[in-house]
Amino acid sequence: MTKTTKQSIGWIVFGSMLSMSLVGCLKTVEPSPTATETSTSDRTSEDRKTCVADYNPDLDYFPDKATLEYAKGFEVDYHKNYKVVTVRDPWNLEKEPFQYVLVQCGTPVPEAFKNAEIIEIPVRSVAALSTTYLSHLDALNLVDRLTGVQDAKTVSTPSIRQRIDSGDIIEVAYNRTIDIEGILALNPDLIVTFGVEATDSESYAKLLEAGFDVAVNSEYLENTPLGRAEWLKFTALFFNREADAERIFSDIARDYNRIAELTKTVEDRPTVFTEFNYQGTWFVPGGESYVAKFLEDAGADYLWKDTDSTASLPLDFEVVYDVAANADFWLNVDRNWDTKEDAIADDPRYRNFEAWQTGQIYNYTARVNEYGGNDYWESGVLNPNIILADLVTIFHPELLPNTEKVYYEKIDGDS
Repeated sequence: MTKTTKQSIGWIVFGSMLSMSLVGCLKTVEPSPTATETSTSDRTSEDRKTCVADYNPDLDYFPDKATLEYAKGFEVDYHKNYKVVTVRDPWNLEKEPFQYVLVQCGTPVPEAFKNAEIIEIPVRSVAALSTTYLSHLDALNLVDRLTGVQDAKTVSTPSIRQRIDSGDIIEVAYNRTIDIEGILALNPDLIVTFGVEATDSESYAKLLEAGFDVAVNSEYLENTPLGRAEWLKFTALFFNREADAERIFSDIARDYNRIAELTKTVEDRPTVFTEFNYQGTWFVPGGESYVAKFLEDAGADYLWKDTDSTASLPLDFEVVYDVAANADFWLNVDRNWDTKEDAIADDPRYRNFEAWQTGQIYNYTARVNEYGGNDYWESGVLNPNIILADLVTIFHPELLPNTEKVYYEKIDGDS
């Protein structure tokens, strides 16, 4: 099915969707004139150059190829004029994975994939429903392709904030409620999203029914910081920017591994616990999670390092206290805590932790904007080397002298 056909069907499907019971999950907003005027209808000059005018079946149209070292959640197989991208289903890891066939514009669609999700590349315009993609587009110098975002006020990336303020990028989803009509008005070549729970799966299906090409990522399932960052290469696949992504990620990985090497021989490894009691449950990251890997590489002794889970472990307050009462540091606490007093206002029992008594409590809230958007979950995902430097500065400041923290801060506001 061609893109044009899918879009035509999408308008018909959208009309019927408004009368469905699921419409409660949608938000109908009159698209702004700016959004309509700035929607992309023709390929940019750069794209016209990359579209094939005289197809040669023997020519490799992708001389630059992505190679994966850390990410486990997606794969790419290259063919002469198309790429087959496979992504683990984030809603059900037992199901068949998602598969996208990215076909170089101006070349034929492979026969074996006539009924698969075919996406013509390089993509001209994109709507991003995950903050993960924003730093990718910025790093790859593709912000001009971005036309729609989720929760616009919470966006931190300066280049994208500027285009939001000028009206070149509009909000097409808010609090996980998707504005299908607004997206239809933008008519992006691609919608990129992510999923955590069943409601996200429903939204994904509705976008497909409306005729859009939709790509879903599952970077948050990676259990290493560099694995999460390597999803930059996933985004690059849709724009034929593999060479840029390889170069950028190589620099990030090199810096991360350089910093991690500094702590390899550290003998004094302070004990650390994370998170907080939320509605009666303390969700502690498993010992195989990316959080545990961060702490290991930062030269800390994470108190749940020996658990074999990649997910969070739901524990009672008393269980956490028994293990962490005398821990040296407490990290990743409630984002609403600015001081130690805020913590005990929520639960007086926190005052019994030694880390509370010594004031060794740090949170990744140094870059939160006035609307609650936290750059830790935006640019931080792509820059684990900077987060690692923050953590080393907290645990072993002598290893990185004169280094200013970027994402982390002491909750009392001290350095």
